[in-house]
Amino acid sequence: MDFATLLKPEAVKVLTSTSSKKRLMHDLSEIAEHVYGLPSGEVLDALISRETLGPTGVGHGVAIPHARMEALTSVVGAFVLLEKPIDFSAVDRQPVDIAFALFAPQDAGVEHLKALALVSRTLRNLSICTKLRANPDPGTLYAILTSAESEQAA
Repeated sequence: MDFATLLKPEAVKVLTSTSSKKRLMHDLSEIAEHVYGLPSGEVLDALISRETLGPTGVGHGVAIPHARMEALTSVVGAFVLLEKPIDFSAVDRQPVDIAFALFAPQDAGVEHLKALALVSRTLRNLSICTKLRANPDPGTLYAILTSAESEQAA
């Protein structure tokens, strides 16, 4: 599992007008629809439903919302950098400005866990997050994410 497999370049966005957690979930749902052909209403419902189980704001300004979707055959993702941090009910109560959403097939056990581990491990790296926050260009953000594995291994 790597970012190039998980994430299409067009699923990387910089959002300038997201003002709430609900709006972020809506924006992620729209990205999933446009890039992966998933019905945005179903994606939004699945993300909100998962969020009611416990917040996916993992700390240090990062959130990893995720949901299982019937229509998928593999795990896919969407990355957004927010121009203005928002309240996300994160575990450390800090506002979120980096979100990586994962969408997995209903029966994707190990594959979903591997993707979640990859994203979590990468976005816990403060150096990578600093680079992401300093580069508000989707192409650059995609390059940072897809080269992150080799940077962590070095």
